[in-house]
Amino acid sequence: MSASRRSGTTDALGPEEPDPGGAELLAALLDGMDAALCALDADGVVTHWNREAERILGWTAAEAVGRQGFSGWAVRAADAEEIQGRLLSAMDAPGRQVHEFALVTKDGGRVLVRMQSAAVRGGDGKPAGVYCAFSEVHAQIDLERSIALSEALFEHASWGVVLVDADLRPAVVNEHAARALGVGRTAVLGRPLADLLGQGVEELESALAHVLGEGSPPAPAELWVSVRAAADKEGGGFERRCWRSGFVRLASPLAEEPVPLGVGWLFLDVTEAKQTEQEASQLRFRSQQLHRAARAAAECEDPMEAATVHLDFALAGFADHALVDLLAGEDPVRLVRVAATPAGAPGPCLPVSKAGIPVRYPEGHPAPQCVARVGSVRASAGAGVTDWASVRQWPEGSVHALCAVLRSRGRTLGVVTFLRGPGRVAFERPDATYAESVTARVAAALDLAQALPR
Repeated sequence: MSASRRSGTTDALGPEEPDPGGAELLAALLDGMDAALCALDADGVVTHWNREAERILGWTAAEAVGRQGFSGWAVRAADAEEIQGRLLSAMDAPGRQVHEFALVTKDGGRVLVRMQSAAVRGGDGKPAGVYCAFSEVHAQIDLERSIALSEALFEHASWGVVLVDADLRPAVVNEHAARALGVGRTAVLGRPLADLLGQGVEELESALAHVLGEGSPPAPAELWVSVRAAADKEGGGFERRCWRSGFVRLASPLAEEPVPLGVGWLFLDVTEAKQTEQEASQLRFRSQQLHRAARAAAECEDPMEAATVHLDFALAGFADHALVDLLAGEDPVRLVRVAATPAGAPGPCLPVSKAGIPVRYPEGHPAPQCVARVGSVRASAGAGVTDWASVRQWPEGSVHALCAVLRSRGRTLGVVTFLRGPGRVAFERPDATYAESVTARVAAALDLAQALPR
């Protein structure tokens, strides 16, 4: 028996005596295809039938090859003429034609397939038959859905989608992700994540490596990263963003064993929501601290002690140091230190002496400015400045300051200075509002202390 007969093929569409090696190669190629394949000659006789066609319909190549069309075995007799006519019409049509119809399995069942047919040309260029590739409609629809989903994610998704390869470099990004990263879609590809992100890139790379090694995590993760600010692409400015991220490991469906192709990273910017949540949490905490401080201060017999109690509660999570200076003269402004936290490690705010210690602040110091303006003053050390705190007579290591005026009964009593070290961010307007609430209570206690006989 010839090689072509053993592989379930005839020479109707080829030379009468094909090369044995070529026939074996053709048979291997046909049987190795993922799609079902069959072919008909110009008279409608089946000439080729591969193993995927056998898997779908149950008919072997030996049972299929040589039959006149599909009538009576692969299709119902009532449909045979129409189906064969549609298939053979591909010989006279340009390109490929797509059909959907039901085929009959060997056990009598029916399978809805989608079939593509195209003409086979002979050596003289004339149609010699038609080949047909088909698959079950549900499998084809699943494939089309997967392709459509992939294209939609990378073109129209309202969240960032990044395909990261096994080297942790972006391989495909959608428009949303490119905007979030601050660069063009093509400029992102192949670059290390460290070139695109500042702080937080180590956590992101660790998460991606974990997914490659262990699989997809059970829940999304919220990652804080810094990206180059849109208004400062060349200047190196960065802004912090919070991305709620989900990860899926991608493996090749064609490999016998799962081979990681990379990680699908989907993220959504939730910075505003997280900041609102943090601000609400901070506001609740500070309100609780004010309430606790008021109750604790109410139990103090000494008004000065009550004032320092308010400051001790205020410092929690807010600042590292607090200094209390009372006004000793207005023209020029002269201040005396009456209470302070330790200059070294953070500790409780305590009175320094009964009479107070005069402090000689240099011109332009934030504390006298606060008294003169009757309003809060914020200040921070510039980059590279080393003696900023010592020049202003503040504890070493202070880099951010907030001075809040002490006012009671329409009078300015002095100023409270809150200080932060390099591990904290600069004071902002909400911090000044909180400091003013604290100093209003401190001022009332200090006013009482001054009014009582000593």
